[in-house]
Amino acid sequence: MVNWSGLADEITAWIGDYAESNGISTLVIGVSGGIDSAVTSTLSARTGLSTIVLNMPIHQDPEQYELSNRHISWLESNFDNVEGRLVDLTGTYNTFTDEMAEHDLSPLALANSRARLRMTTLYAVAGSTGGIVVGTGNKVEDFGVGFFTKYGDGGVDISPIANLMKSEVYAVATALGIVQEIQDAAPTDGLWNDGRTDEEQIGATYAELEWAMGHEENPSDEELTERQKQVLEIYRGFNKANSHKMNPIPVFKNKHRQ
Repeated sequence: MVNWSGLADEITAWIGDYAESNGISTLVIGVSGGIDSAVTSTLSARTGLSTIVLNMPIHQDPEQYELSNRHISWLESNFDNVEGRLVDLTGTYNTFTDEMAEHDLSPLALANSRARLRMTTLYAVAGSTGGIVVGTGNKVEDFGVGFFTKYGDGGVDISPIANLMKSEVYAVATALGIVQEIQDAAPTDGLWNDGRTDEEQIGATYAELEWAMGHEENPSDEELTERQKQVLEIYRGFNKANSHKMNPIPVFKNKHRQ
């Protein structure tokens, strides 16, 4: 049986060791109000390093906005090294969309632009504080279905929970005492005005995606149900379509160089 508190300690030590060996003095994390960023920011805060956590709303669903603020307040009340910041990017995003109006951007392109504005903000803060941007993606998102924005929430310096399945993130969250409302909230990327959930976008739950990821890594001969077949099709579709995010950038190799 996994000791989830012990695993949390190991990840915190890993973050601290990386920072020390690379001369890093500050950790910068975007806090969305979701479970992944809550766990990552808490693990970071436990290092004792200066930890800056940002709530960066862009036409945000009120519930997501409040959950983010609640988590930041919880961090500040439990860790003296945590500084919470609010950077409302709604006006910046509105200006961007106004300037790009004539280019007829798709809804998905606009959603991804939100994530990239947040990435720019995180790196501006990190670059001004001797810090690094700490990623919040889990294994299913980062290496299974590629459910992240390229050069948005995928633009980070280290990824402490990218080898944890979503269910494992929840287990660590319980061990850390993360605000229960955050643990209970439906996962969402927070990039849409209607507050749509990850499950609504993907068409499968994280538990189903974990099963599909495990099945692909270790196929079994057991007969699959119709739903399992559907989930595998969904998983494989996202994995193929988003492979460009999860694989290294292709580089032309010059064979003529002496």
